Amino acid sequence: MSDMNRSFAGSMPEFYDRILVPVMFEPFALDLAERLRGITTGQVLELAAGTGVVTRALARLLPAEASITATDLNPAMLDRAKSHRGLDRVQWQVADALAVPFADRQFDCVVCQFGVMFFPDKRAAFREARRVLRPGGQFLFSVWGDRKDSPFEVVAQVVGERLSRDPASLVSPPYNDVDIVRGDLGAAGFAPVTVEHITKLTHSSSARDAAMTMTHGGLIRAAIEAQMPDRLDEITDAAATTIATRFGEGPIDAPLRALLFTAVRPNE
Repeated sequence: MSDMNRSFAGSMPEFYDRILVPVMFEPFALDLAERLRGITTGQVLELAAGTGVVTRALARLLPAEASITATDLNPAMLDRAKSHRGLDRVQWQVADALAVPFADRQFDCVVCQFGVMFFPDKRAAFREARRVLRPGGQFLFSVWGDRKDSPFEVVAQVVGERLSRDPASLVSPPYNDVDIVRGDLGAAGFAPVTVEHITKLTHSSSARDAAMTMTHGGLIRAAIEAQMPDRLDEITDAAATTIATRFGEGPIDAPLRALLFTAVRPNE
């Protein structure tokens, strides 16, 4: 089991899905799904589906004539995704994005939300996405942008200090240099490639609510449980105090930024 799979096993998928997804991931998932609204038939593949927030949006949006296959490397995350109602139409598959078990030119569209950053060999994953796409098919994926001036940045700093770790090691690895991403996609055979900067406002009812979201449901919680499992509440309190100092005690509406890449497999 990989370190990532080990961190997101047990009760972690439920915490992640219930606490972090609605605040940080769902606004972007709805935006990504809307990009596929014009699809009426064919096959859609989702990579790194996690607990299925994009999958659910696609299942609500796409007509029954369009099939949806959702994959993830982590069985526990997929089990959580499958527990949601209304997803009988979805085909679920544990799969590594670097070697997906599908035929050449099988899919009309491939999507991935906030998963590409974790792929150890991005060009290999991109080559696989291109392989399974039909000519003219699109690969859409989002990555996190600048986290500056967000409660998320504040919490990472607080937790990093408590755990004696670089705050950057507590969040997803950066992969938002447009020139690098374009180069990797081009090397995998995609053209053209477009990028859009997207900002969504995240809402928290209070500083403590914001701290709870960040410390109780994702990579940061996994790090706390690995190093100081008996100090989760103490660290959450410290994060809440720092957020309140920066943003105030009341409701917080703060921007989260992402980049959405759309890459096309050329017609051949």
